[in-house]
Amino acid sequence: MIIRINSEDEAPVYAQIVQQVKFGVASGTLRSGEQLPSVRELATQLRINPNTVARAYRELEYEGLVETMKGKGVFVSSEAGRLT
Repeated sequence: MIIRINSEDEAPVYAQIVQQVKFGVASGTLRSGEQLPSVRELATQLRINPNTVARAYRELEYEGLVETMKGKGVFVSSEAGRLT
């Protein structure tokens, strides 16, 4: 999955990440069990602060779209398809 940040968008960067992951799940680009990039990996790729990515992932986890497995990473939840 490719995430792009629009610096001219009024939405905060973390919200743009959340929105794009939600779209990926809804469109079927991201499937249940698929691993998302690590916080550091995505932050480096987007050239943003890792805390911004972590905030987006926390929000997605709160909404039930992703789940974090300690030591393994962040994965699209098995419930994600039903939640979108």
